Amino acid sequence: MTINELLTVDEMYRADAATVGGGVPSLELMEAAGQAIAEEIQDRWKKRPVAILCGPGNNGGDGFVVACLLVKARWPVTVSLLGEHGKLTGDAAINAERWQGDIEPLSTKALEGDPLVVDALFGAGLARPLDGVAREIVETINARRLDCVAVDIPSGVHGDNGEILGAAPFATLTVTFFRAKPGHVLLPGRVHCGALIVADIGIPEMVLDDIRPQTFVNGPSLWLENYPWPRADAHKYSRGHAVVAGGETLTGAARLAAYGARRIGAGLVTIAAPLGTFEIYAADRPGTLVKTTANIDDQ
Repeated sequence: MTINELLTVDEMYRADAATVGGGVPSLELMEAAGQAIAEEIQDRWKKRPVAILCGPGNNGGDGFVVACLLVKARWPVTVSLLGEHGKLTGDAAINAERWQGDIEPLSTKALEGDPLVVDALFGAGLARPLDGVAREIVETINARRLDCVAVDIPSGVHGDNGEILGAAPFATLTVTFFRAKPGHVLLPGRVHCGALIVADIGIPEMVLDDIRPQTFVNGPSLWLENYPWPRADAHKYSRGHAVVAGGETLTGAARLAAYGARRIGAGLVTIAAPLGTFEIYAADRPGTLVKTTANIDDQ
C-alpha cells in the first residue's frame, strides 16, 4: 500500500474502530490529532490571537485539545462551542473539561479582531447543509478572508465527494489524519482545503489490509514500480501504436494528444485525419503519422 490511498468517511471510521479495537484508546487518538494541529499552527504562524470554534462531536474535542496546547505555549486563545457544554459526550467531553478557560456560545463575536480561526465545527461525515449560526460564522470567515485552520476537513465539505453543503470556509490549512479523503482532492472541496497536511496520529498501516481502499490519488508512487521502461532491445513496434481521431475544423486537440502520446513513449502515433485536413496535420511535428479517413457525414 502507498500513501496515495484515499479513504471514504465510512472507511475512516473503520480505520479508527480497528485501531481502538487493537488496543489504542480513542482518547489517545484525539490527543494526537490535537497535537498535530497545534504543531502545524506553531510552525506556520507567530503567536497571535486564536479563535477555536468547536462543534458538538469529536471534531470539537480535537479543538479543545488544540486550545489546551496553544494556551500552554502562551498563545492567546478563545473557545466557542456550538451547542451546550453539558451535552458533550465521550472523549470530546473529557477534553472540554480539561480546558480551564471560558467557553462562549458560538457567534460571530468570536471573530472580532480578525484572529486565526480553528474550524473544529464539523468533520468529513457531515451530511446536511450548514445552517444557522454555523453557516453565518463560516460566511463571515470568508467575507473577512481570515486565516483558517480546518480540523479534518473544512466544515461544510462532504468528505466523500467534495460537495459544498450550503457553505464552507476557505481554509488556509487543513490537517487531516492517517489518510486523505476524496473530498480533500475533488472540486469544489479541494479549493476550500488550502494546504493539506495528512498527520500520523498512531493508526497502524495494517488496518488497510481489511479496508482495501479502492480510490487513490494519481502519482508516481502508485504506478512507478510497474512502469514499462524501454528495454535495450526495444523498438517502435514493441512500444504500442496510438491512434488519434482528428477533428475536421478544430485540429489542435488531436495534435496535442498525438504529441502527448509520443512524449510518454508510444512507438507509433497516427492521426486519423478527415478528408481535406491532411496538410494541417502533416505540417505539424515530424514523426507523427497521418492517414486520411472518410468523413462521417460522407459515409
